Amino acid sequence: MIQQFFNSEVFTITFVIALYLLNYKLYRLAGTTLLHPVLLTIIELIILLMYLDVPYDTFKSGSRMIHFMLGPSVVSLGYILHQQVAHLKGNVISIMVAITVGAMIGIGSIIGVGQLLGARQTLIASLAPKSVTTPIAMELSGNTGGIPGLTAVIVVCAGILGSIIGPPIMKLMRIKSPVAKGLAMGASSHGIGTAAAIQMGAIEGALSGLAIGIMGLITALLLPLFARWFG
Repeated sequence: MIQQFFNSEVFTITFVIALYLLNYKLYRLAGTTLLHPVLLTIIELIILLMYLDVPYDTFKSGSRMIHFMLGPSVVSLGYILHQQVAHLKGNVISIMVAITVGAMIGIGSIIGVGQLLGARQTLIASLAPKSVTTPIAMELSGNTGGIPGLTAVIVVCAGILGSIIGPPIMKLMRIKSPVAKGLAMGASSHGIGTAAAIQMGAIEGALSGLAIGIMGLITALLLPLFARWFG
């Protein structure tokens, strides 16, 4: 009986959004990063669907609009970037170099650590695109011999972890530049990190959104070159 409710897109979307808003309220009241609303919502949904014996395919079908909105939500960041375009002047080269180096270190560290620990090539290929947004990461993973489903999970985990530890690390390192903060959050934690960057400020949010796009492009160009070490 309850399973039938999740066949409805209206019910499923309303339920997921309401659950997230409740967790966000709890997160703001508690003031601790351990209660990150995205992480809590994912855990609660998994437990609830298992308890109610709702098939994943049923939930996926009912929540497909949320998945569809992932792309437009990233594109919409372009409006924020347009408002802060003045901050790009004189920083284009440094931004490109910083993100390129970040992408190389991110991919290289995964390959190096993976091979050092004896991980299978399939696992390394699944982990390598962890720093780009989910749709791009899944496509890159599949093209290099990885498992797109596993990559999606890793990307979400990387985003949550980055949004939790990113701000305190930058505070500890006394990084005050809003441009540097935004690029760091977007390049390492993609969409979830950008949500955290927007809370820091408009400039941070705009540059974080820019970093998502550039990181995706550069990773798509570099990953096939690195693939010879795990492909």
